Amino acid sequence: MIAKIGRSSNLYGALAYNHHKVEKGQGQILLMNKMVESTDRKYTIPQLMRSFDPYLVANQKTEKHTLHISLNPDPNDKVSDKDFVKMAEEYMNGMGYGEQPYMVFKHTDINRTHIHIVSVCVDENGRKLSDRFEKRRSMNICRQLENTYNLWPAAEGQNEKNNLVFKPVNYQTGNIKHQIASVIRNIADVYSFKTLGEYNALLSLFNIAVEKIEGELHGKPQRGLVYFVLDKNKNKIGNPLKASRIGKAALLPAVESHFLKSKKSILQSNKTEIKGWVDNALKVSIHEKDFVEKLKSVGINTVIRRNEAGRIYGMTFIDHNSKTVWNGSNLGKEYSAVVFNDLWKDQEYLKRPSNEKQAETESLPTNQILPRQLHPLFEFLNDNNNDLHDIGLMDSFPGLLPTVQGEDCEEQVFSQQMRKRKKRRKR
Repeated sequence: MIAKIGRSSNLYGALAYNHHKVEKGQGQILLMNKMVESTDRKYTIPQLMRSFDPYLVANQKTEKHTLHISLNPDPNDKVSDKDFVKMAEEYMNGMGYGEQPYMVFKHTDINRTHIHIVSVCVDENGRKLSDRFEKRRSMNICRQLENTYNLWPAAEGQNEKNNLVFKPVNYQTGNIKHQIASVIRNIADVYSFKTLGEYNALLSLFNIAVEKIEGELHGKPQRGLVYFVLDKNKNKIGNPLKASRIGKAALLPAVESHFLKSKKSILQSNKTEIKGWVDNALKVSIHEKDFVEKLKSVGINTVIRRNEAGRIYGMTFIDHNSKTVWNGSNLGKEYSAVVFNDLWKDQEYLKRPSNEKQAETESLPTNQILPRQLHPLFEFLNDNNNDLHDIGLMDSFPGLLPTVQGEDCEEQVFSQQMRKRKKRRKR
């Protein structure tokens, strides 16, 4: 289990965020500790605020007086409401907040059921409660709760057990924004890509597409990115998402900055090596699909883009060994989309006897034949498993990227919206 402790000066916002979940049917109140309760269990935010008012009035000088804590068991853990309440009480007692007023909300809007606790960190006399060694104490309490309630340990096998990991987006499971964010936030830390086309090719592996939008607003030029979800046939589905709704890493300035960084950091040796693999695959392959499979066997993915008429207009190679992405024309004219379109447009190999194809492959020197076994880096894209939605990339890239358990993007967006509303009211 992972605990996330947030501190702010916005108690109203923390209560409003959780209250909004309850109103939408995506959450419920599990516990009210030392708070004024109503007989019908229905509350307004001003009603909830009254229980905290004496503490805030007495507050002497603590600016960030609000505690907003989330306790996040592993998605495989099945925790009852009764146990969630006990866990919240034990956690708050262990952290020294057991005598404070606090509320416990259960969130069920995503497939990782978890709880949020809202409280204040000043006592009835306005003095701040000690937060010394807070992270260490929190981790120790989480380990104790894991033992007491037989939960999955957060430190063991977290990558494999966590459902919110770096993996293809599945539009059918919902929570699209969070799925896209988990990919976008981490992808630039691992891969080098130099153009929007290369970025798009890489994102397509995770069922995401990106487009640049340009125009004018009130006479000022506007530039930005929007992201789309792709279905299993790589067609756009649903409404686009503005980059600003996903996070800083998705914004155009951050992406363009990564383009420049990649251009400086990619070595010429990377380019030479991938050209060698492509040349070798061309020599031993007998058609397009065979070419793709040959490169896949050495950990290189080929993203081929066609227009409605079936003509190839884009070739991109993603090398998962060096973590670099290459547009074909950037490798050289002989690797451009036009060359590959002319090579495969007639697909004459289909008319040739199978023994002739085999003879051609076997006539090549042994040191030029690529391995037939699929490279372990690339098993998740095996054509035997066409539906990528249920295959997590973390199984194919163990330890490659951090998980996002304990993160709550919606909470951050909600806080931003609350701040904007406050500014408007001040005007």
